[in-house]
Amino acid sequence: MGGLKESLGGLFNNRWLVFVAALWIQTCGGIGYLFGSISPIIKESLNYNQKQVALLGVAKDLGDSVGFLAGTLSEVLPLWATLLVGAIQNFLGYGWVWLILTARAPALPLWAMCILIFVGTNGETYLNTATLVSCVQNFPKSRGPVVGILKGFAGLSGAILTQIYAVVHSPDHASLIFMVAVGPAIVVTSLMFFIRQVGAHHKQIINASECSISFSFIYSICLILAAYLMGVMLLQDLVNVSQTMIKIFTAILFVLLVIPVIVPVYLSVSISQESAEEPLLEPQTKDNDNIVFSEVEDEKPKDVDLLPASERQKRIAHLQAKLAHAAAEGAVRVKTRRGPRRGEDFTLTQALIKADFWLIFFSLLFGSGSGLTVIDNLGQMSESLGYDNVQVFVSMISIWNFLGRVGGGYFSEIVVREYGYPRHVAMGVAQVIMAFGHFFFAMGWPGAMYIGTLLVGLGYGAHWAIVPAAASELFGLRNFGALYNFLTLANPGGSLVLSGVIASSIYDIEAEKQAQERRYALSSGEPIKCEGAVCFFLTSLIMCALCIIASGLSAILVYRTKPVYANLYGKSRR
Repeated sequence: MGGLKESLGGLFNNRWLVFVAALWIQTCGGIGYLFGSISPIIKESLNYNQKQVALLGVAKDLGDSVGFLAGTLSEVLPLWATLLVGAIQNFLGYGWVWLILTARAPALPLWAMCILIFVGTNGETYLNTATLVSCVQNFPKSRGPVVGILKGFAGLSGAILTQIYAVVHSPDHASLIFMVAVGPAIVVTSLMFFIRQVGAHHKQIINASECSISFSFIYSICLILAAYLMGVMLLQDLVNVSQTMIKIFTAILFVLLVIPVIVPVYLSVSISQESAEEPLLEPQTKDNDNIVFSEVEDEKPKDVDLLPASERQKRIAHLQAKLAHAAAEGAVRVKTRRGPRRGEDFTLTQALIKADFWLIFFSLLFGSGSGLTVIDNLGQMSESLGYDNVQVFVSMISIWNFLGRVGGGYFSEIVVREYGYPRHVAMGVAQVIMAFGHFFFAMGWPGAMYIGTLLVGLGYGAHWAIVPAAASELFGLRNFGALYNFLTLANPGGSLVLSGVIASSIYDIEAEKQAQERRYALSSGEPIKCEGAVCFFLTSLIMCALCIIASGLSAILVYRTKPVYANLYGKSRR
């Protein structure tokens, strides 16, 4: 009995259980990606035009990205309380929208609807912040895989919720919004007490080999899950599948989602007491007297950074001792350091005056902003090219988004650990891939929706695996929540201009031209629609050019931070 109690205690205090619980919460942490399915329902029910729908999309993007409060609360409240605040916001925001669409509550003006969408989607920021902060702190030496998998599940939430909605099979399309309001609240309140930083005194850290095997197992489940969802979505789109088969498909989906819990259960039972323990927070090397001699960098031989860590520290300590003696005799001038260096802990204020931080921000603004514009307008884009089933493209881009996040975390980890290059090498490649995707959307060729969805989804997803990991490497873990949530502002910033102004204006202009050519009564009160590739041709070309610019910014960041990554990961390469 005592052994069982000890095993259960070890399981509850296992950082891998925290990680798996975070994965399950993140399956509800990307409900904003369902906006492509929700927006046509709102547009039809409330008789909105495309510009009004675009404004709702911008409100959704702002809600999904403005996480200052979430970042602040995560530092002063327990993480479970942060999650609870997010669940309440999500329930209130989307629950009220559902009441309006079903005529259970009076209609509200557009600005009030924007506030409701903002509040509902802003709940995601609390979920993302709490899960990322806890897992990055619990796995400081595996940031790429951890962030990639977590953000991947958030990206996959659209496809998962769409499949669950298919089981409901309700003729009332507004029931999708009801599920978006209630589902995340149930999941979060069930799991919120598992999300926390596990104390270093718990004997649950495994050695590097076992850690690699565990991540490989979860990566395998991720790939199987994505392939399964893709197959099911295509089958349901191409073949008339019975409701019984849909229920069976959904049951298998739940089994795949539960399988990762095998990792913490197995490790809690089998790990020996002698397993080496990895520190949960990376130790910060500090000078004993808190004084940094500026001349150390000038006097230090260039090959010192290539030496093993222990030898490098000895050489630098010897050089500092010589400089201290020289300073005492007045031969050199001593300077105290002003602020942290790259790789150390920055506050948000300190990071805001660094060029590297703004290179990350604007690269994200152009790259992810263009991807989010596609996600927000996917329903209208597919309709303009003659596709009736909008949900299949929403589900597909959710799956590619998921694979982009998982793959971005995995390959960026190879870039930094095997080659010692900055993580933004992978970011630049992802942005070039997105540029090709936007070009396919612009051309509107047969099958372009499928290819464009694939390329943009992969590239967009990779951003959200690479950026959080890179920010924690360059600016530290201590204030990661605030830094991460500021960077996410790039998402709605790009969408505000590209979707709220450019895409919607061009769409409505082309729709009016087509309506006049068909002598359609513009004053009839019904929303007009644009048809053909021309609806998003110019918008897609603009986004293609912006992705190329973003790739150039990533290349500049790679050049500037290469010495930092050589110092951070040089030891693991050797």
